[in-house]
Formats: sequence, C-alpha cells, structure tokens
Amino acid sequence: MPIEPNTYNEKELIQALQDTVRRDAAFSVLVKLYSKQLYWQIRRMVLNHDDSDDILQNTFIKVLNSIHNFRGDSQLSTWLHRIAINETLTFLNHKQAETVSLDSEEGSIAEQLESDSLFSGSHADALLQEAITRLPQKQRLIFNMKYYDDMKYEQISEILGTSVGALKASYHIAVKKIESYLLENN
Repeated sequence: MPIEPNTYNEKELIQALQDTVRRDAAFSVLVKLYSKQLYWQIRRMVLNHDDSDDILQNTFIKVLNSIHNFRGDSQLSTWLHRIAINETLTFLNHKQAETVSLDSEEGSIAEQLESDSLFSGSHADALLQEAITRLPQKQRLIFNMKYYDDMKYEQISEILGTSVGALKASYHIAVKKIESYLLENN
C-alpha cells in the first residue's frame, strides 16, 4: 500500500523505510515531510544555502543508511533532528578548524547575510542574525530551536540529550547576550 504524505502513520512510514521494496516511495514521503523543517534548522546554524543543502543531503543519506537501526525509542522527527544537528555540528567544527581567525569569520557572516537572496530582512533582522551568530554553538542551537522552531524544552531535551533545566539556563543566557549585543550596536 502506498504511503501519502498527508495520511502517513509514523509507524507505517518507518516500516516502509525498513522494507527494501517500499523504501524508495517511503523515502520520498520522508523528504517531503521533513526537508523544509530540517533545512531551516541547519540553515540558521550554517547561514549559507549551499552548505545547508549539502548538510541536509548528508542527513537524509545517513537516515536512509541507518534506518534499520532506528529502534523507535523516540519519535522519528526527534531522531531526524538529532542526525541533522550532529551533521551540522560536524560541519561547523570542521569549518572552524579551517578558519584562520574569528574576525575574518565574523566579517564573512555579515557579507553572507547581505548577499543572500533568501534573506530579505531589515537592518534589525540582520543585526539579530549577527548577534545570534556570535553565540557559542550550543547556545545558538538552543536559541534557534526554541525561538525559531518554537520547540518545547522537553522536545529539545530529547533531541540534544540535555536536561530541561540546563536548556532553560542556556536559553536565558543566550537571550541576555543577544539583548546586550543589540543594545550596544543599535
């Protein structure tokens, strides 16, 4: 039986992904259901469209290659987010190792935002994005998941494997740093 994106049952989708006969159709549904959400989660961390696309493709390849290991201990969406985050952090850590200095990286962030055809925000939006990019990776990730993705702390906790209390503290610190940056640069 074919699986349609609007009528899918997560358990049926997982079974179809694990079945070699139905895998391709199920994978197509999986991509339709989650690619936009995962893309923007990645994009807010990486900022560059091409890099975000590459990471998203790597995420889906990893999902396809390891779906047989999915035990169902968490929701499929949680597992997908965890893989996307790990791929993003791996990319950022590799990129950071290549970066000569933090100043040159910060300059390229502002240039990326200005030249990005998908970024149509105002000066205030650009300033906010710049403030967010100055956060440590973990705080930036938590801030993006809470602020932009509107995730509950419990869901973020499940994805990141961090306590709710630690997440609340990190989010609070991130908000204070962003507020301070905006006040200094406005």
